Amino acid sequence: MDTIYFIYSLIFGALVGSFLNVVILRLPEEGQSVVFPASHCPKCQTKLRWFENIPVLSWLALRGKCRTCKAPISLQYPVVELSMALLSGALWRHFGPSFALLYYFLFAAALLAIIFIDLEHQIIPNQISLPGIVIGFAGSLLNPWVTWQQAGLGVLFGGGILWGVAVGYALLTGKEGMGFGDVKLLAMIGAFLGWQSLLYVVFASSLTGSVIGGLSLLLQKKDSQTRIPFGPFLSLAALSWLFFQNSILAAWQWYLGIIY
Repeated sequence: MDTIYFIYSLIFGALVGSFLNVVILRLPEEGQSVVFPASHCPKCQTKLRWFENIPVLSWLALRGKCRTCKAPISLQYPVVELSMALLSGALWRHFGPSFALLYYFLFAAALLAIIFIDLEHQIIPNQISLPGIVIGFAGSLLNPWVTWQQAGLGVLFGGGILWGVAVGYALLTGKEGMGFGDVKLLAMIGAFLGWQSLLYVVFASSLTGSVIGGLSLLLQKKDSQTRIPFGPFLSLAALSWLFFQNSILAAWQWYLGIIY
């Protein structure tokens, strides 16, 4: 029975991933609705039939091309759908049938949308981060994993840490080094994961962001002024804490035991 529910969770996650593709495509566009019109080819505007809208499978069956105009369909579509399916399955395994499952499903879906929007547009929409802060804190009243005190401090410290970094960098250099979308994103992460996650999230995202950003600049021979979106690194670090918190803390204790 558990295997059946796990499969259901994968399917449900893929369906939500299909909707997230609509959010990722339309939310950054001014005046666009994520509900209307129905899914259609962005090239020829042809409305998709139901069998063209099956997560992952339709993309494979169509070989990544529109059935009508043969325009390429971005690989992003199956990647988002498959990613959300895997996240949904992992959440089911991690939390089982509980309030935390629904609570962190919303969190993971929001982070996945933010990753792809920030990569494409270098923005983190307030329509996701601000409601996310409210939902994260309100949900902490029922969440056994994070208390409302930890969530409240997570919002204050999360927003405060990156706000201080952003303001300090701007004062020292006269340039904007970090968008305030990142500040609101970290506040949202703090609301869902509590203040105790923030040191790891900031450290891990900064480390991976520096390494990957440096390699990207080197390989693509871009100017050092090129802005690398930080939201995806914050989001991935938050997801790693969500699933591997105990292992991360154990590794930290092991490290402290070595150096002291």
